[in-house]
Amino acid sequence: MQDSGGTIHPDRSSSIDESGRQGLFVLHLALLAAQASFSGLHVVGKMVLEDVPPLALACLRVLFATPVLLIIAARRGAMWPDLRWLPTLALLGFLGVFLNQVLFIVGLSYTTATNAAILMTSVPAFAVGVAALLGLERIGPYRLVGVILAICGALVILDPRRFSLDEGSLIGNLLILINGLSFATFLVLQRPILRQLPWQTVIAGAFLFGSLGVVAVGGGTLARTSLSTLSSSTWMGILFILIFPTALSYLINSWAIQRSSALLAAAYTTLQPLLTALLSRILLSELLTWRQAIGFALIASGLWCVSWRAGRQARSLASNAGRT
Repeated sequence: MQDSGGTIHPDRSSSIDESGRQGLFVLHLALLAAQASFSGLHVVGKMVLEDVPPLALACLRVLFATPVLLIIAARRGAMWPDLRWLPTLALLGFLGVFLNQVLFIVGLSYTTATNAAILMTSVPAFAVGVAALLGLERIGPYRLVGVILAICGALVILDPRRFSLDEGSLIGNLLILINGLSFATFLVLQRPILRQLPWQTVIAGAFLFGSLGVVAVGGGTLARTSLSTLSSSTWMGILFILIFPTALSYLINSWAIQRSSALLAAAYTTLQPLLTALLSRILLSELLTWRQAIGFALIASGLWCVSWRAGRQARSLASNAGRT
């Protein structure tokens, strides 16, 4: 870069480029952390549901997360939006909190953890469809190929031949699939709103409205549940679900969508089966199989394709800033 006197200042543009690269690294690390949190929900949730009714667990999730998220928004001075935003936040709460919490937990109680993991790979496909239908995201060839690669990678790891179609799982599978559509729509609709409102306000408002519906349908079940008789291991599982796949993951996703795109956040959901498999390998000291290695390569390639445009835009912004 040159100043008015013609002097070159290379350090400034290089420092901006470095800042942009660091920002992208933090973004991907955050999305990875969110999916690491979500990945434990399939297994831990199934274990907890042996002792806790699904609607009671859904109520516990929102009763914990909602005040936490409201406090975070209030501390950031971003708690109360204009009244005109309330219907929009209510819609997000209905899709991303009420339907997502209730349908997933109830569906998981009727189906297997494997079925749930396989069906949740539909999230990025639904996100592409919703974004294209509403015109809220640009679906270029790189993004489309990336989503397909990521879904294929997740299915390679999960092996769809293990999918159960028995009559007992049918209702659960359907609820999980509808949940995937609801969550994908929630991710896509957040993007334009996050351009207008702080991400803390968006996720806190969504939980505030969504929790009203969850408590309305599950409050009675929670009141009839004897929480005092639960074992310590069940309580540990509940605490994990409350903190990580609920409050933390939702916060991270909203923060990341504001800085990237809903499609990237949706594509990252395909990492859940891989992270679950890696966790079991660490705990059981087992080796990584060829199927998991191939699946990881496909998912990583897909995520690179989906995030390529975001990375190019970030580098362009850094370059433009360096010339001003």
